[in-house]
Amino acid sequence: MDMDLRVARTKGDETMTGYDQSIADVLRTAVQDAQDLVRGEIALAKAEMREEARRVGAGAALLTAAAIAAVIAIVMLLTAAAWGISDALAWPAWAGFAIVGAAVLLGALMFAYMGRSRFNGERHMPLTMDTLKENMRWMRAQRS
Repeated sequence: MDMDLRVARTKGDETMTGYDQSIADVLRTAVQDAQDLVRGEIALAKAEMREEARRVGAGAALLTAAAIAAVIAIVMLLTAAAWGISDALAWPAWAGFAIVGAAVLLGALMFAYMGRSRFNGERHMPLTMDTLKENMRWMRAQRS
C-alpha cells in the first residue's frame, strides 16, 4: 500500500486516514454520478415526451383533415347518386334525393341498433363498480 493512504490526518477532533478519505470521495463521486445519470434520464424522457407530443399532434391533425375530406367526399358521392337515380329513372330530383336519404337513414338506424346492443348486455367498469360497492358496505358497517 502507498504510504499516503496509511497516514492519519486530523480533522478537528476526528482522525481520518487517507484511505478513508478516498472512500468518502469515491462514494461522493458515485452519488454525484448517479444523480447526474438520473437528471440526464429525466431530461431525455422530457425531450422524448415533447417529441412524441409533437408527432401525435401532427398525426391527429392529419387524421382530422382526412376525416373532414372523407365526409365531404361522402356528401358529394351521395349527391351524385341522388342526381344519377333521378336522371336514370327520369324522376324528379327530389325523388332521387329521397331514395338516397332513405338508404342513408336505414344505414344510420342499423349502426345505432348495433351500437345500442353493445351497451345493453355488459356491465361497465365491473372491477371499479364492485370495489365501490364493497367500500360502501364497509363504510355502512363502520357507522353501525
